[in-house]
Amino acid sequence: MKRLILILCLLCPFMLAKNAVADSGNAGDGRWVNPISDVCWKCLFPMTLGSIKLASGDHPDTPNPASPIQLCPVGILFRLGLAIGFWEPMAMTDVTREPGVMVNMGGFKIDLGRTGTGTGGQSDRPAAGAFYHVHWYKYPLISWLNIITSIGCMQTGDMDIAYLSEVDPLWNDSTLSMLINPEVALFNNLLAQGACAADAVASTSGLPLDPLFWCAGAQGSMYPFTGYISNEFSPLEASVLVSERMAFKLHREGLVMESVGADVAVCHEYPSPIIPKSRWRYQMVNMYPETEDCHPFGTTTQLWGSVHNSPATKKNFGYLLWRKRNCAFL
Repeated sequence: MKRLILILCLLCPFMLAKNAVADSGNAGDGRWVNPISDVCWKCLFPMTLGSIKLASGDHPDTPNPASPIQLCPVGILFRLGLAIGFWEPMAMTDVTREPGVMVNMGGFKIDLGRTGTGTGGQSDRPAAGAFYHVHWYKYPLISWLNIITSIGCMQTGDMDIAYLSEVDPLWNDSTLSMLINPEVALFNNLLAQGACAADAVASTSGLPLDPLFWCAGAQGSMYPFTGYISNEFSPLEASVLVSERMAFKLHREGLVMESVGADVAVCHEYPSPIIPKSRWRYQMVNMYPETEDCHPFGTTTQLWGSVHNSPATKKNFGYLLWRKRNCAFL
């Protein structure tokens, strides 16, 4: 089954091109993501064994366990494991104004009924605001390619559509979204938002500041957990922001778990209602894949986005999300 999916993913760009004319009336703007050529494979690194660096990467690493050998409790017994750390491609996001358009799956459209269309920037409305829908895909690429064989050290299963913002009433209502992020009232002020400048500098030069969890670095504010962008002048920046918000939202809802890079704690995964931003990266895969680099959450798009943001785009984007994985390898 996994090999079939990989073959289909490799062939889909050609199949899509062949059928583009016939399907142009129903399809949106998108392309199939090639799991080999569209992925920045050096973003797997740094890779560590305990605190020992096995392979370096282009970006700073997060903390890792001190000891390479871990004794993990299993009920009343224990098991030995090797504490490894690496960056795992574990999810993809579609960002689109048109409801139901699956950008990373060739741009085909799902009929979701009477769902509101998003807007993007001043081209669609007088104010500099926007609204985008986001789709979250489970994307267990490490498992497909058998790069790592320990089940506890990777996301398993098949590619799946895990979350559609179109069917979530909280995504387009800032008041309703306060049900899951009531703390937003504490950060709706100039002092809290001004602190995000420090997060923007830290994200772009190294790693984002986890204590400033309400900040999305150069993209602005993580709150509210909706698709509304109040001051959008760059669709590219806005698309990164709503992807980061969706990651935070799924953490808050307990749908995404987190590992911890510390002795003994490395043996398990944990719920994390506050997203550890420093353990996440993003990489563009649609419409123009950026295969040479990925970026910590909050990094400005000004450093890489000029050749990945065509003025003719329908403002549909796709991102591959990388998460730091610490685990005890059997």
